[in-house]
Amino acid sequence: MTFKSYHIGILLRILILVILLGTAVFCFFKTWYLAGSFSLLGIIFAIYNLFRFLSRRFEVIDDFFESVKYRDFSRQYLAENKTKDIRGFYEGFNTVNEVVREINSEKETQYLYLQKILELVDIGILAYEMESGKVLWSNESFQNTLAFPSFKNISFVSSRNPQVFELIFNKLYPKPTSAELKVQKETIKVLLSNSIFQIGEKTFKLVVLHNIEDTLNKTESEAWKKLLSVMTHEIMNSIAPISSLANTLKFQVAMHQENPAENLLDIEDLDAGLSSIEKRSEGLLKFAKTYRSLNKVTSLNLEKVRVKEMFRDLENLMKPQLKDNNVALDFLLADEALEIEIDTYLMEQVLINLILNAVEASAEKENPKVQVTAGKKMDGRLFIRVADNGTGISEEILDEIFIPFFTTKKEGSGIGLSLSKQIMTLHGGKIQIESKHGLGTSMLLVFS
Repeated sequence: MTFKSYHIGILLRILILVILLGTAVFCFFKTWYLAGSFSLLGIIFAIYNLFRFLSRRFEVIDDFFESVKYRDFSRQYLAENKTKDIRGFYEGFNTVNEVVREINSEKETQYLYLQKILELVDIGILAYEMESGKVLWSNESFQNTLAFPSFKNISFVSSRNPQVFELIFNKLYPKPTSAELKVQKETIKVLLSNSIFQIGEKTFKLVVLHNIEDTLNKTESEAWKKLLSVMTHEIMNSIAPISSLANTLKFQVAMHQENPAENLLDIEDLDAGLSSIEKRSEGLLKFAKTYRSLNKVTSLNLEKVRVKEMFRDLENLMKPQLKDNNVALDFLLADEALEIEIDTYLMEQVLINLILNAVEASAEKENPKVQVTAGKKMDGRLFIRVADNGTGISEEILDEIFIPFFTTKKEGSGIGLSLSKQIMTLHGGKIQIESKHGLGTSMLLVFS
């Protein structure tokens, strides 16, 4: 609409100028010199009016462009008492200025918001122009990590600590890389990463510096606490049945000594019990050594073992302890000649963990029962199943029970199932779990 009125104004002035020119020519042709002189004055005024009309509008536009050049969008153009077309220009300019001010305000808000976030993070961030070394922005964490005051150019770091300057600014770290920095006569461990980007003709580098010294110390301390807790828990799991079996044997020997005639001592039972204690003690020592370096184990002490013999040893070891809990423990084996190639000591540790978990889960049932079975699947793979008729495991935590240190027990370490899974992985096997809340749980060890 503004340009339409502008075009009409120009056309009208050109039309008046053409009419005045025609009138002047006609008057001089008729020798009407006085009328011709007035026509010439009219022509001069019309030309001046056209020039003034055009120049005023160009001045308005040029003034707006000047404001844009110097990024001055605070000006308010007064459109009152102006011609219709100029008033349209002013209203348009005011609208543009208002929109730009809103955009700038939003950008400033976003910048302050981002700046506040970067100030709050404990990771050092710095951006600088590579050619001049001028620092565009850095947060306090970056300065605190290096123990430097605020600086405007990275040359300050070069003069203050050349080694740190060389490590941080003169090397590329496309991926987070661990490094050691010497700061105030101390060595700290950090993660370094940087990236180069270009804006226009200038090249910039963004440097990210993460001090991981405190994190490593805290993690190491927590790891030691958990390790001690885990070792205590696992050792107690093995010592408890050994202690229970030893007390049973000691009681039998004491009764025989008091009254040999009425309390005959079964040498075979005694020998079997002592053999179980001996084997489990050796297994406990092996477990302690293996757990200490479990992440470094690349080979196992594999041997062909009769499943029947392993079940018999476990039964001798576990049943005396389970009598007090009134839990029925049954070992079922369809093929008594079944053999399996395993590390006996580690696999016994796995089965003890699973049996104790099953006993605890079924202890509150009216007729608690735990069954340990072994056999072959349809595809020929060997399996050992530990099943109970206990409370089962809720679906919400079914996927989390193998996570290290995850436990729902008040006194549990949360490592038993995780460790069992690792031992099965070392054997090239896996653990599968089936559980129905309130009906029981079945833990299946499948061997390759």
